[in-house]
Amino acid sequence: MTARTVIAIGARPPVYEGRAIYFDGAHPVPAEVTLRFDDEKAELLIEGAGDAIIRWPYLSLRAQRDQAKPDDGLILSLADGDPARLMLDARDTLLIRARAHRLHRRVYPVRWRRIALLGLSALASVALMIAVLVPVLSDRLAEALPPEGEAALGEATLGHIRRALDPGGMGIGLCDDPEGLTALALIEARLSDALPEPVPFAVSVADHEMVNAFALPGGQIVLFRGLIEEAGSAEEVAAVLAHEIGHVAARDPTRIALRSAGSIGVLGLLFGDFAGGAIVLFLAERIMTADYTQEAEAQADAYAHNVLVSAGVSPAAIADFFDRLMSQSGDPPPLVQHFLAHPAMSDRIAAARSAVPDDFRPDPLLSGEEWAALQGMCQGGGETGSGA
Repeated sequence: MTARTVIAIGARPPVYEGRAIYFDGAHPVPAEVTLRFDDEKAELLIEGAGDAIIRWPYLSLRAQRDQAKPDDGLILSLADGDPARLMLDARDTLLIRARAHRLHRRVYPVRWRRIALLGLSALASVALMIAVLVPVLSDRLAEALPPEGEAALGEATLGHIRRALDPGGMGIGLCDDPEGLTALALIEARLSDALPEPVPFAVSVADHEMVNAFALPGGQIVLFRGLIEEAGSAEEVAAVLAHEIGHVAARDPTRIALRSAGSIGVLGLLFGDFAGGAIVLFLAERIMTADYTQEAEAQADAYAHNVLVSAGVSPAAIADFFDRLMSQSGDPPPLVQHFLAHPAMSDRIAAARSAVPDDFRPDPLLSGEEWAALQGMCQGGGETGSGA
């Protein structure tokens, strides 16, 4: 039986009286009722809603919020969820408040333990989706994505990154000095001829001081001006480029981009759509500091070593580059930080040096003039704008 019980009309206790409007919750017709306060039994008696007296215990009375009711009025219900409602005017509310000490407690108690369990379950589900489901689907999609779709994804991502790195939002420029581009093309051609299988790729130089390089879906490879300026030779630039080509050949950038997009989608469903700027920054950070697996990095290293040897470039060039960068004072640049994130950094440098054949004779990539042109290819300012 609910908290609303009825008794036959009989002797009435000496109580105070008041008037109110009663809705039984089953019919839309209100009834004007008389209220009596039975303080001996701690019950509110409602008369006039039928042939019986309705008893509402004081401790079961709850105040309801209703914007259509004046602030000084009161709407009552029962704590057990009974749909009946009682509307009182201001003159009767003081009598109710003096007796109903649980008036403003929640009608339905908050089950914090259940809420906590549901919250933990939701977080676990999201973590499972981001850590397991999204990577698996991304790997499958990366294998099935057609070349034109992959190229479009790479171009769009490059545009986002260029805008994210420019405080003005117009996009950092791509260096376009003709002599520098000619020198860069010589390096590209030497590496392309040494590839075990054809790998479509295109190299851009971003006019930014960051010492970094990364690969994008569709064979887009970006070298930063800061990397070329810090390099000691064209061979060191070629060694970095060969490593990125190795990632392109394995389609690693496509997997990273799809995983990032999938993670953004899952989080967006949970917390609402992110602002466009937040998406750009997140995507740019994820691509530029791509956290490839140690197996993927090892495969890209081995791929680069073989390509460099075939191209007449010493694989030890990248080890020389990293050794020099790490010996400098201050924080290591992003490129080195990325490699340092893997515990086998020293092993990878040693592997690069050991990959040089005993009878290896290097073939210089560029002349002194060509190397100077490559290092100064961004001095003219380069192409501006946010397009790819």
